[in-house]
Amino acid sequence: MELVLYIFIILISSFIVYKGGSMLENASEILANHYDLPSVVKGSLIMAVGSSFPELSAVLVSTILHGKFDLGVSAIVGSAIFNIMVIPGVASALYGPQKADHSLVYKDSQFYLTSIVALLLTFSLGAIYYPVADTENIIGNVNRELALIPFLLYGLYVYLQFVDTKEHREKSNGENKERHNSIGKVWLKLVISLVLILVSVEGLVRGALFLGEFFNTPDFFWGITVIAAATSVPDAVVSIKAAQKGDGTAGLSNVLGSNIFDLLVAVPAGVLIAGTASVNITIAVPMMLFLTIATIAFFTLLRYNLVLSRAEGIGMLIGYFLFVIWMLLESFDVISIVLK
Repeated sequence: MELVLYIFIILISSFIVYKGGSMLENASEILANHYDLPSVVKGSLIMAVGSSFPELSAVLVSTILHGKFDLGVSAIVGSAIFNIMVIPGVASALYGPQKADHSLVYKDSQFYLTSIVALLLTFSLGAIYYPVADTENIIGNVNRELALIPFLLYGLYVYLQFVDTKEHREKSNGENKERHNSIGKVWLKLVISLVLILVSVEGLVRGALFLGEFFNTPDFFWGITVIAAATSVPDAVVSIKAAQKGDGTAGLSNVLGSNIFDLLVAVPAGVLIAGTASVNITIAVPMMLFLTIATIAFFTLLRYNLVLSRAEGIGMLIGYFLFVIWMLLESFDVISIVLK
């Protein structure tokens, strides 16, 4: 009976994440237009935070309330894998080939891969300079100083976005302010959405921890699958809606922008608030490696004619399904490639 209760909590929490995420993105866009923020701030910061706040919440809740930083990291990496494989796959399978521009393939892809390397380097430095004694796993502590590495890299990303788009900034004409006279209500909507997401993510984390104990499986499995998929719902909705409108570039850009924010901001945020956090390198590195391989495969497919075909999208969905099966077999000790 308790199992049914927690499954129900996970389902309800997932729905609230979706509603809260939709409210947050809508309020963020209205505020960005109302205050006439530059497009770079709107795209790289405001909307990125809007679509990625569930993942950020997963790290903060896991680390601060439950002392499970690894669970938060697994949720982020799992969300990145879900975003890069499932969202484009569903979009192309449902609405046909997804087109991309040169900037997405060359500039954004390179920075995305750099983001993965930077986070992996941060974890590795923690294991080298602040190791934790463990006979079976390689574990390192990541402190605030190390957590600043990905944060600073995200600052560089925002700066590069600014340089590339400064000639295309939106010019203030006052129209937005006239449309949103009740801006106080929009701010209230923003606050309510943040509270909804935090509460729902707490439900997801508690559900994942219970499932781990009930089935006697590692927490990371439920983080990299259940929490990751649930917190990626807002990203999926935004990208699939863009694909439905025939704007494949916008949908794919949202996936990359959200993933870059998750890796460079959401993960280190937990460390900056908690002060220090332990990372199981033995598990983190193979997962980051899989994310790297999935990313390279994605951009290799996209590079050909700058189009992701329906068959390629279905192939990516099959790849994600096999990944979940792999994680399931690892968790139940059927195989031991990651978990020794």
